[in-house]
Amino acid sequence: MKTQGRTDYELLSDYINGERAALEQLIKRYERKVYVYILMMVHQSHLAEDLTQDTFIKAIQSLKRGQYSDDNKFGSWLIRIAHNIVIDHFRRSKQRQELLSSSYDYDLFATARFSEANVEQRMVYGQVLADVRSLLNELPMEQREVVLLRYYGDLSFKEIADLTNVSINTALGRMRYAIMNMRKTIEANNISLPVSI
Repeated sequence: MKTQGRTDYELLSDYINGERAALEQLIKRYERKVYVYILMMVHQSHLAEDLTQDTFIKAIQSLKRGQYSDDNKFGSWLIRIAHNIVIDHFRRSKQRQELLSSSYDYDLFATARFSEANVEQRMVYGQVLADVRSLLNELPMEQREVVLLRYYGDLSFKEIADLTNVSINTALGRMRYAIMNMRKTIEANNISLPVSI
């Protein structure tokens, strides 16, 4: 059965009914998003690859046990699993300070969106990403976490609040302070971004 162009719900139903190709399509659909989110948290490509694999293993186990109820937010569910796996990793390894590292070895131009851009566009985009990375690294952990969950994970503020065990107002406040702090850093360092924050 053809899996391209099908909704997450349809693919999940097909997988539950024994169609393995449906699960492969779901993984292909979300693996880059999950990987990038994890990489932004751990800053190490090999670790991000391992944790991405752990995320999908846990998701598959949960699907097999019937622990996922479709609410048309399969991608958000995966990001929540990824977030919990990252937190568990840092709890186990007691290396929470690793989150402050600013070294990246991920090629951000490898995404399909930018593979066809001309050289100038790629250079501008690369500079913007480097500037945004620097801005994120300046934020306190709680603020950075909310920004990553919101913009890289596409989670709602309610989902972020539930995931991080804080109130919605706290999650909103952390986002507000994150934006204010990034704006201050932009002004203080005279950074010019083609997008507004």
